[in-house]
Amino acid sequence: MELLFFLKGCIIGFSIAAPVGPIGVLCIKRTLHSGRLAGLFSGLGAALADAFYGMIAAFGLSAVANLLLSAQWWLRIVGGLFLIYLGVKIFLEKPKSIDSALNEGRFIKNFTSTFGLTLTNPMTIFSFMAVFAGLGLGSESKNFQDASLLVLGVFIGSCFWWLLLSELVTLFRKKISKMVFLWINRLAGILIFLFGIAAFFY
Repeated sequence: MELLFFLKGCIIGFSIAAPVGPIGVLCIKRTLHSGRLAGLFSGLGAALADAFYGMIAAFGLSAVANLLLSAQWWLRIVGGLFLIYLGVKIFLEKPKSIDSALNEGRFIKNFTSTFGLTLTNPMTIFSFMAVFAGLGLGSESKNFQDASLLVLGVFIGSCFWWLLLSELVTLFRKKISKMVFLWINRLAGILIFLFGIAAFFY
């Protein structure tokens, strides 16, 4: 029974992480430019934020959920502005050589930026609350062990997606020319900028 809760958490974490959004675009861009670890650390930041929201849903922490939801307007503003800034920065960024990009990888910065971006996305907590409620997994009366296994599963499932994504992108990394890197920067910058604009309206 305990293993079942863990597996459910893994599936939920993987499913919520997998749809391509601003974090996915950022992870792909960082993997291409700075290597597997840069992309993976970016994904781990998002996975930890997923686990945080999963914990709120799994333990039925309604007071915390209500507080976050009441602040969703400010979260959208902060997250949207940061995405706009990030999009412009990436668009204007000049491509670097693979070795240079790897040496300049800032893994902690990669981790904290995606952690913060995921936390400021109110749709993340909506997703977890909806999925957990639909599966009957979020309850004040749920025992601590089951809820903990669910949260651990969410984290592991989300991590697995980011590991898979960074590995797949790494396969193509050394085959990409400097000019292609430039256009990847521009495309990633535009997409992230648009995600930032969209944050003000949903």
